[in-house]
Amino acid sequence: MTEQSESIGEEPVRVWSFRGYRLDIAHFTTAMAHLYRGEVSRANTWRTRLDATTNWAVITVGAALTFAFGSSQNPHFVLLLVLLLVLTFLNIEARRYRYYVLWSYRTRLMETDFFAPMLVPPFRPSPDWADRLAESLLRPIFPIARWEAVGRRFRRNYVWLITLLLISWGAKLALHPVPAPDGATVVERAAIGSLPGGWVMATVGAVYGGLVVLAAIASLPPAWREALPGPLRYLGKRLLRAAGPLISEPRPQERLATIITVRGRQIAIRLLAELGRGVTALEGVGMYTDEARDVLLCAVTEVQIPHLEEIVRQTDPRAFVIVSPAEEVRGRGFRPFEPPS
Repeated sequence: MTEQSESIGEEPVRVWSFRGYRLDIAHFTTAMAHLYRGEVSRANTWRTRLDATTNWAVITVGAALTFAFGSSQNPHFVLLLVLLLVLTFLNIEARRYRYYVLWSYRTRLMETDFFAPMLVPPFRPSPDWADRLAESLLRPIFPIARWEAVGRRFRRNYVWLITLLLISWGAKLALHPVPAPDGATVVERAAIGSLPGGWVMATVGAVYGGLVVLAAIASLPPAWREALPGPLRYLGKRLLRAAGPLISEPRPQERLATIITVRGRQIAIRLLAELGRGVTALEGVGMYTDEARDVLLCAVTEVQIPHLEEIVRQTDPRAFVIVSPAEEVRGRGFRPFEPPS
């Protein structure tokens, strides 16, 4: 994004040049304001849906406890069925939370990299904020993995509901139909049909323990996860493979463009000015024509590819462009180099 001045009559008009489009400041700012309002509305909608799911879980738990302790003859496994229902609500809420984080990511990006710089003249937004926002709009990617969303919602809300259910289940086993004389009786009462009580308790304990571990791993910074004991680190890696990477924000899809042309300098100048990306020039020879060629290498994001191709088409229609996926690009304009650990 660059700011230029054009003369219309006697007065210069400031114009935004953005991916080949030219918008005056008023129109560009108005468009951004409407986009921001729309994304805030989306985030608020999904935030309300999160509250609705939590309310369902609270009402269900309250009704289950009322029924279970309403009579000593009511079966204890009703609380376990409600536990399964609450886990279903947790899964639904985790899905909704991922959408909420996606909309929040966009609004936060506009707040920190567009609106905030406007309040501190001169207006100098982050050079890649528009690419990150456009990438999120064109190819939405959830900022967090499914398992992390489950861990977060469990830690914030559902840990209390599920803990209450388990305590109530234990109290039901110990008190109804008559107070249990010892622990063996409690375990025996936990049986469901032909399934022994010990197995039932072990299964419930494993589910609860797994959720606690999941919430704990999801709350740790990436560097701390590497310091986990072997079994927990292995569990985290298995979760990453199963549910996708745990990332703090969506990564732009990076590409490496190779341009073979006889007008390398002209194309490079336009790429530097309009895309803000560095260009490396190599010398080449066309083996069919035996003529000298410039070979340009330029790392770009996927949303910049159409603009790059348009620049090449306008400058040298006979040029050859190869776009390859880049596994990782680090350096100025992309992700910084990580310091050695």
